[in-house]
Amino acid sequence: MPENILIFLGCLMSLSVPLSKHLLRQGSAFKRFFNRQCKYPKFKKKGVRDSFYLSNDQIKVAENRIRLPKLGWVKLTESLRFSGKILSATVSRTANKWFVSISVQLEKSPVFVSENQTDVVGVDLGVKSLATLSNGETIEGRKPLKKLSSRLARLLRKQASLTKGSKRNDRQKLKISKLHYRIRCIRQDSLHKLTHHLCQDFKVICLEDFPGKGMLKNHKLAKAISEIMGFYEFKRQIEYKAILFGNWISTVSKWFPSSKTCSNCGSKKDKLKLSERFYHCEACGMKIDRDLNAAINIEREGIRLMRQSTLNVKAYAWG
Repeated sequence: MPENILIFLGCLMSLSVPLSKHLLRQGSAFKRFFNRQCKYPKFKKKGVRDSFYLSNDQIKVAENRIRLPKLGWVKLTESLRFSGKILSATVSRTANKWFVSISVQLEKSPVFVSENQTDVVGVDLGVKSLATLSNGETIEGRKPLKKLSSRLARLLRKQASLTKGSKRNDRQKLKISKLHYRIRCIRQDSLHKLTHHLCQDFKVICLEDFPGKGMLKNHKLAKAISEIMGFYEFKRQIEYKAILFGNWISTVSKWFPSSKTCSNCGSKKDKLKLSERFYHCEACGMKIDRDLNAAINIEREGIRLMRQSTLNVKAYAWG
């Protein structure tokens, strides 16, 4: 038994860094599985999400070029954005495009200061529009699959009739991958513009903690939500950009009745259908767009929660 362990360790030491890194990741995945933190790890076959890891001693970056093992110097479409100690790099493939993600250790995180920031805003993410702000601004989302879904369906039907492993099938798979990549870029572009606008123009951003997976179980909304929003991607972007711009993020509970509560008098409805696009309060008679009403309530609840957390936030008079 000790001899077998020594042989295994010797083989492990002789492996290249990318392969040994994947073995460590596999061990971490099984550890999370046995701790009941995730499902059983899936086999990653060749040709699907191809990527490999490189340590800092295997790469060198100079202006708009990077030197990779066995490939030499490769030209980059853009130069490195930050200067600092290079920790590692991950090379990945999407469709027919190759990307390199470089991890850089910065001495001090950059902070972007905007002179146009106002005090606070509440954000209601929706399906009809990408987002509705408490100041009355409505941001329409781009719906890429409305024009591209029919084309994607045609490509998938054609692929189903082709022989698996043939050259025609490989060419068809590449077309589908390119189309998926284009759709993803359109989605991410809309979210990047929204999150940048929020972090640049507002100091305090109040959001509702959406149950993304729960909403996707609703078959009537699942397609629209997955095509337009990407709630987890929105949350990821808003969190790291808030650090760069120095914003406060206040998260309101997903159980808070933002749509059912009147933003004028505070009365709450027992039921509110999704088809009702305007909120009509029976108590005070106010009529307002339901998304705007929800955004105003999210703003107020977010400020209330921040006051409770003893953060140094300016007091607001709601009138």
